[in-house]
Amino acid sequence: MPMKWLLKSDPDEYSFDHLAQDGTATWDGVKNPVASKHLGEMRKGEDIVVYHTGKEKAAVGLARVAGAPHPDPENAALNVVPLVAGKRLEKPISLSEIKASPLFAESPLLRMGRLSVVPLTDEQYRFLTGG
Repeated sequence: MPMKWLLKSDPDEYSFDHLAQDGTATWDGVKNPVASKHLGEMRKGEDIVVYHTGKEKAAVGLARVAGAPHPDPENAALNVVPLVAGKRLEKPISLSEIKASPLFAESPLLRMGRLSVVPLTDEQYRFLTGG
């Protein structure tokens, strides 16, 4: 069964708008072993919510896994994954809205706040995307 994911990005380094402008990107720079393991579990076609950290702290856009994950050329112990940009969310979903939802009570998104790659349930994905 396909998974759904949330990827965190600092918009000052690489924002959803950068991804949308580029069209595709290799998601790299993930150094946390758990987050890198999650990247390695991704499969082509799986849905992604892009979340901005920093001042914004909100889910802002959609993407999709464009191909198989592979080892990072600069550090084979870490994974990278190709993405294709989707659309911007009609309304960003703030961290405070996420925290207020019981759907995320046990989510690593809240329990492990520094984790940059987080699996989502179908219900969590629908909450974030308005679907």
